[in-house]
Amino acid sequence: MDVARLLEDGREIVGVDLTEVSITEHLVEDGPPYIFRDCDLTKAGFGGASLVRASFEGCVLERADFRHADLDGARFSGGGGAGARFGQADLVDAVFTDVDLAGALFEGALLTDASFTGCRMVGAVLSGCRGTGYRFTGCNLMLADLIGCSLRGVRLEGVRFDEANLSGVDFTKAVFSECRMINARTVETVFTDADLRGVDLGEVDDTRLRALRGAVLSAAQAASILAERGLTVL
Repeated sequence: MDVARLLEDGREIVGVDLTEVSITEHLVEDGPPYIFRDCDLTKAGFGGASLVRASFEGCVLERADFRHADLDGARFSGGGGAGARFGQADLVDAVFTDVDLAGALFEGALLTDASFTGCRMVGAVLSGCRGTGYRFTGCNLMLADLIGCSLRGVRLEGVRFDEANLSGVDFTKAVFSECRMINARTVETVFTDADLRGVDLGEVDDTRLRALRGAVLSAAQAASILAERGLTVL
């Protein structure tokens, strides 16, 4: 396949198998954003690419390499990106919708105002991500690594953080709705003025209880925590 000709002839690439192809060197910066639709991009190389406002619709992105790429305003919808690598990428205003990102690697990525909706992110690594204002809605972040992330003031709806590593995450003034945080690791996690009334906390041991200092809890949550310590609230 003549990849260079394919990418030069059109900005919309549909149904093409680009497995393990190094694509960055063939991209043309001038012109409208690229659209990749229903393509197999398994292990494809986009490292350092300029993909501002690009769209990836229903593509297979397993272990694709987007490290250091400029994905400002990019759109990812449907498809699977298990194990995809986004380390140090610029994902400002990027939108991920209904994408399987299990085990995806985002270490050090710039996520300012990025959004993840309906994504499966089991075991994803977001440690050291930069920026603020990024948000998760209806996402499964079970077993994910969010060490040091900033989620200050965001609204989190339908997010599952069970067994995730939330050490050092800043949840100051965050609001949770229909979320789960069972057995999550919360060493040095900041919950100052965070509204946790919409979180299933599961069992809260003494270590987790200390981490919750400054958070807003419901009466039912407080009663459950006390009951675990042999106290009854009437």
